[in-house]
Amino acid sequence: MKMIFSAWLVWMLAGVPAFAATVEYHLTIERSAVNITGKPARKVTVNGGIPGPLLKFTEGDEAVIHVTNTMQEQTSIHWHGLLLPPGMDGVPGLGGFDGIDPGETFTYRFPIRQHGTYWYHAHSLAQEQDGQYGGMVITPKGDEPVEASRDYALVLSDYAREDGEEILANLKKSAEYYQNARLTLGDFVKDAREQGFSQAWRSARDWGKMRMLRTDLSDVTGYTFLVNGHTPGQNWTGVFRQGETVRLRVINASAMTFFDVRLPGLEMIVVSADGREVKPVTVDELRIGPAETYDVLVKPQEDKAYTFAAEPVDRTGFALATLAPRAGMKGPEPAPRPRARLTMTDMGMEHIHHSGMEHDMANMPPSGWAQTGAPEGTRTLSYSHLKALHPQPDIRQPERELEVRLGGNMERYIWTLNGKKYSEAGPVSLRHGERVRLIFINETMMAHPMHLHGMFMKRCGGDAGQAHGDCAAGPDGQRGVDRRCPGGMGVPLPSAVSHDERHDEQGGGGPCGRTIF
Repeated sequence: MKMIFSAWLVWMLAGVPAFAATVEYHLTIERSAVNITGKPARKVTVNGGIPGPLLKFTEGDEAVIHVTNTMQEQTSIHWHGLLLPPGMDGVPGLGGFDGIDPGETFTYRFPIRQHGTYWYHAHSLAQEQDGQYGGMVITPKGDEPVEASRDYALVLSDYAREDGEEILANLKKSAEYYQNARLTLGDFVKDAREQGFSQAWRSARDWGKMRMLRTDLSDVTGYTFLVNGHTPGQNWTGVFRQGETVRLRVINASAMTFFDVRLPGLEMIVVSADGREVKPVTVDELRIGPAETYDVLVKPQEDKAYTFAAEPVDRTGFALATLAPRAGMKGPEPAPRPRARLTMTDMGMEHIHHSGMEHDMANMPPSGWAQTGAPEGTRTLSYSHLKALHPQPDIRQPERELEVRLGGNMERYIWTLNGKKYSEAGPVSLRHGERVRLIFINETMMAHPMHLHGMFMKRCGGDAGQAHGDCAAGPDGQRGVDRRCPGGMGVPLPSAVSHDERHDEQGGGGPCGRTIF
């Protein structure tokens, strides 16, 4: 329950401006019986629901959040994208935070230093996958730069009846455990007709040598995709009046799913990315990776229902919602797009070299990951389109570069940074106020959304003020980002984390795919 208290004495003692307020929430974490798909399952809930409640603040508030753990296992909550004091980031083992033990209540207390769309989630075991997540909306302390008549948060997620730990155990048995939609003889015949028999045979032979599947766009299939905890049939609906401007705060809280988002019949104006305001960009669709957020504006001009469609990259379903002038209406469900296939470009030189194959890299096919199946002429958002609305004052050149190599072993289902699991890696030392360039080099066939706790990143080669909170490094790709090592009291230990939960948690030997700076 939200409570705002007058804090006159605190203001007088601390010199806090008179408009500041303490905003308090009580969150209870428990394993509860839920029935989302028609079949009951025990999941991790926040205040009895999936997702947890939407937390709302104003920039300058003091957040006081009491988290009670009623489970028989330790838990935690990480406030994704927020700039926080030590110990409040919510990752066990960082900044003096040891997690929340069974039966205990931990109080997070921190100042709200920013505004925008963010979210929170568990940082323990597979609890995020099992339902422990929710959205956060922080309004600016001054004038709102974005004008909208309606404002809705849309939390996307991938729901499985299996426990997250069970899913991980299955992947440890076989990385292909969930790969049911494999290529068939019919697919080979089609390729032979389109490419010629020799090329089709060579491609099939090469993929066989690498013991990899061209259809492995997502490690796990069989999900039900949700919007604000609703299945497509349950039809979450946001109401509008004809001609109004509607702000949609799209939050990808999924464990591992990349979504292609579109609203047929409406163009989207992107105004924020990962909580950071950007110069408006008009698009027809966008791809959102795990843990990313985008704020978009839409302007419905007709008295009809519009369908919000988020389609996973492996094309195994939809997360659907409706924008309509009245409750009870439902827009048409769009036709599924063709499923993309990985190509040798997605494998890169290292995989090809280790497999003993020879390929002309100058004549490689387009990346399968880059294929959206969108009709010709569709305006699709790219990171290069995102320009900061307010340029950053710190535009110094980086003092040094650090390479972060994203690796792993699909057979053992282990993922690493610079060849090491988290349990094996030591910290990377940075100096107070230093500006550092991190170069993420993805040596795997999977995409890895990378997140730095407690700070923002600027994509190298972008606008001087370009900021993007998370960085999705594509298969065998390279992405450079600049970051400033903040100084002063109240700065957390930043950590680089893969935000594919299957790649972050890893299981077996504890968390992997992280490093501490």
